[in-house]
Parts: sequence; structure tokens; C-alpha cells
Amino acid sequence: MNMTELLHGTSTVAIDWPMHRRLMMVLIGYVPFLMAVLVIGSIIVTVRQWGIIGGLGSGIAVIYLLPPLAYRIQSVIMAPQSGRHTVTSSAFLRWWLSAQWQVTFNRLPMFEELLRIVPGLYSAWLRLWGAQIGSLVYWSPGVAVLDRPFLSLGSRIVFGAGVRLNPHIIVPGKKGEAQLWLGPVTVGDDALIGGYSLITSGCTVPAGVSVPAGKYLRPFSTWQDNQPAESRYEGDSN
Repeated sequence: MNMTELLHGTSTVAIDWPMHRRLMMVLIGYVPFLMAVLVIGSIIVTVRQWGIIGGLGSGIAVIYLLPPLAYRIQSVIMAPQSGRHTVTSSAFLRWWLSAQWQVTFNRLPMFEELLRIVPGLYSAWLRLWGAQIGSLVYWSPGVAVLDRPFLSLGSRIVFGAGVRLNPHIIVPGKKGEAQLWLGPVTVGDDALIGGYSLITSGCTVPAGVSVPAGKYLRPFSTWQDNQPAESRYEGDSN
């Protein structure tokens, strides 16, 4: 099975989760809702003591600081690990929890766009998640980032409008079971990522390279000579 067949095939993917695993995933899925409750609660409590301005400040602090700090605490205890993991593994569950801390920002990208208005602020916020980011990185409108801790970016990078950085994908394995492929997205100094490009798990864009608009980089591949090299997992979907 080559990479194109693997990622775009129509084969059935079997996800055979035991009941306790399904229940655990559902419970973890309530993390974004609990975060919303904490934000609203903090605003209500603070407004009573410090007024509307204090309440709004408290809500903003909880929205932007609590999720990355909660993730950093999780990463000390059970950090998600790069690699290929079946969806029935404990590694998948660790990633699932890390993803829930970030769901609010994925569903409501306005929160991240507001940070990008102030130069350098969005990159600083990503560093709170554990991302490695250099200086003078420009984020055009509509850039979407998943798995924020899995970014390794150099300096003076430009991301065009609508670029997607997806450090994880879920694909069918050779035996039909679903797999999580998780790996850092690496972009070198002075690189330019053209608008609406999709950079997936484990991809590398070398320093000084320009990726044309609308390109798709296969998982665990390196962009070179104006095209992505074969994925390191090409033809191997175990």
C-alpha cells in the first residue's frame, strides 16, 4: 500500500474499543466544556469583587493561560509521544487528552487571531504549550495549528493565509485498524509556506525553502527540490 492509497483509500477502518476505553474518551471529551464553565465562573466571581473590567481580565487569563498550563502538567505525568500508535493504545489516549486542552481554540479560531494582532504575542503563547519557535515568525490570517506543542519552527518564517499545520493524522493500518501518526512539524529559518498548504505529521521544510501555495506534504516527509520527498513510512503502514 503506497502513501496515496493509505491516506485516500476507501478501505474500512476497524476501531474495536472496549467499553471502558469508550467511556474514558467520552469523559475526557468533557474537558472543553469544563474549561468553559471555569471561564464563566471566574468572570462571575471576579465581577462581584472587582467589577466588569476585573471580570473580563480574569476570563481572558483563564482562557489563554489555563489550557497550556494544564497541558504542561499533563506532559510531566503522561506526555503524548511521537510515532505511530493504534487507537486502542494508551499512547492514543494520552494524545486524546492533550487534544482536548486545545479544542476550544480549534473550534473558535477567533481567540488565536486576536493574539496575532500583536506582533510576537501569538508565538509567545505557543511557547507556553511547549512549542519551539524562533523570532519574527509571521502568521497570516486563517493559519490553523493543531497539536501546538508539536511545532519546531525557526526564525523569520512566513506562513501564508490558510496554511494548516497538522502534527497528527489518523490513517488505516495495513490490517485495517486505525492508527494515530503523531510527529513534530519542523520548519527552518527564512522559509516561506505558501497559502493554503497542508503540512502534516513529522514533515520538515528546510531553511530558506519556499513551498508554493496549495501544496500537500505527506506525513514524515521532507520538502526538497520543489516537491516533497517520499515519506519515511511510504509503503509501510503497519
